[in-house]
Amino acid sequence: MVAQEVFWRSKTLEQMTPMEWESLCDGCALCCLHKIEDEDTDEVFYTTVVCHLMDDNCRCTQYEKRTELVPSCVKLRPEDVSEFHWLPPTCAYRLVYEGKDLPEWHPLLSGRDDSVIKANASVLSIYEVKDNEISEDQLIDYVLAD
Repeated sequence: MVAQEVFWRSKTLEQMTPMEWESLCDGCALCCLHKIEDEDTDEVFYTTVVCHLMDDNCRCTQYEKRTELVPSCVKLRPEDVSEFHWLPPTCAYRLVYEGKDLPEWHPLLSGRDDSVIKANASVLSIYEVKDNEISEDQLIDYVLAD
């Protein structure tokens, strides 16, 4: 029996079905961290502030309506990934776009939805507050140090 090539190695992001695309998300919720971009250098700084829609399992409580409820929420689409230079280096969308392998803790490899959390690769090991707990002016106080 010949092993079948996994879809993320045999297809481009644009060739994936919507179900395959969604399954690439490892559930880390790092994209739910607020970011500050330097307008002069385009450098992106992550903060330790996460969206108020995130639950304790790194899931969006209003996933289908998230962009309506949070206008600044970015909906990732296959054709836009090249523009998202701010995606974390462990993001599966970024890794596949760059031709790299998924980390061993990715749910598609581990078979477990919570493997990203158990590997301490999720936002749960980073975030301090939710955005509805501080004012927008305070966001700068939560920039992650390198």
